[in-house]
Amino acid sequence: GEALEVTREVNCVTDFIHGCEDQLQKLKKQKEKGLLYGIPVSIKDHINCKGHVSSGGMVKFLGQVMEEDSVIVQVLKSQGAIPFVKTNIPQTMINYDCSNLIFGQTLNPLNHQKSPGGSSGGEGALIAGGGSILGIGSDVAGSIRLPSSFCGLCGLKPTGNRISTKPPACSDRTFVLAVTGMLGPMARDVDSLALCMKALLCEEMFRLDPTVPALPFDEEVRLRGNPTPPFAQQ
Repeated sequence: GEALEVTREVNCVTDFIHGCEDQLQKLKKQKEKGLLYGIPVSIKDHINCKGHVSSGGMVKFLGQVMEEDSVIVQVLKSQGAIPFVKTNIPQTMINYDCSNLIFGQTLNPLNHQKSPGGSSGGEGALIAGGGSILGIGSDVAGSIRLPSSFCGLCGLKPTGNRISTKPPACSDRTFVLAVTGMLGPMARDVDSLALCMKALLCEEMFRLDPTVPALPFDEEVRLRGNPTPPFAQQ
């Protein structure tokens, strides 16, 4: 409901993911409760979700319905999260704004005269507007960091190849890039980003994509600004 209100105001949602209710019922029957149990998660347009289109903001891809979830969506579901909407992006995603000829212009919920940034602009707008508490964006040259900045949020571009990008964002749209593009979380606070990373860096992801180094989340690294340095303990 909140997401619907926000998108009516700023035009940030491109699609509502069907089957959310069924997934919730399935989750309730599971003995193991994942780290993201019951949390609705918004997903950037180009990340494949079964039964939905990954347009990249381009009309030519509107007929291609994805037959399976990307690895990151499978892992989110295995951790109890419920992907519930797909969010707007600029055409081709190589842009700092957020508009395309299919879904139109997304506005910044904090100021409708301003852009939410891009390319994960729909994510930025939806989360900042209160329609989502956790989202997955992607970043090559600022596409998570810019909308997070423009919308007053926290966002993380993980190290290259830390999280699976299989199948590629849009499987026949391979850009040759000098900088590794990465999927990553966006939220209102750093703790939410950390929880999401902890959930994603799990056995299920390493099993589904063996090319990702099997390094779990390191809580000590995250908190290393606070503890006493080792040499001071001697």
